[in-house]
Amino acid sequence: MDRLLEATFQAEREHFWFKGFRQFVTPLIEQAVAEVPHPRILDCGCGTGANLSLLRQHGDAYGFDLTALGVRYARDHGQHRVARASATHVPFASRAFDLVTSFDVLYCLQDDQERQAIVEMARVVKPGGMLIVNVAALEMLRGGHSILSEEVRRYRRAMLQERIEPAGFEVIRMTYTNATLFPLMLAVRTLQRITGMSAADDTTKEIALPSKPVNTALTALLSLEARALRVTNMPFGSSLLCLARKRPGA
Repeated sequence: MDRLLEATFQAEREHFWFKGFRQFVTPLIEQAVAEVPHPRILDCGCGTGANLSLLRQHGDAYGFDLTALGVRYARDHGQHRVARASATHVPFASRAFDLVTSFDVLYCLQDDQERQAIVEMARVVKPGGMLIVNVAALEMLRGGHSILSEEVRRYRRAMLQERIEPAGFEVIRMTYTNATLFPLMLAVRTLQRITGMSAADDTTKEIALPSKPVNTALTALLSLEARALRVTNMPFGSSLLCLARKRPGA
């Protein structure tokens, strides 16, 4: 995981995937806090802290990460409201936040840890508050990157809904993302499975910054998809993005 954080820290400002993700998630953040004055936001598993910079544009943002390296990188990003902790034992008071986020964390957790993490996110969000989750999608897209990110599972829509609703959430919106890159990713990752997935030391190249023309072209594709996502959901993609509300009384 430290290897992944190091590679991510180098890539996330300019890499097409991270640019696309920020465009995908921003409208959901805006929707989640639209009617909340001075919202409090918690990012569970904040990694290098880059997403806290985005969340801070919409409210008072806090975060935590399991790794000391992640906390260090977050502070290097200028994020000082960060702690080292596990998603299964969130170090904040119950009902303390208007929005809780979890970006590419749940799919790394074993089943019992995943359940506990979702329970903890439900605990710290206020009734009527919101949850935004992003996870890896579709087992057919398992490949070399799965080793680097220590994937336990990849989700389908029904699977993610079945995991979060028992904790007291109701799904408001769920969509796949990175649909425009799906054919390319499917071809590459199918080949990786056929030929043998690389060791984790070799898979950092999957999130290395590509050449400028390639990066620009792929960023443009994801920007077009982000525009489409403002009015429709995607039927497939490499990630699954969910907005849910905690039921009153839950």
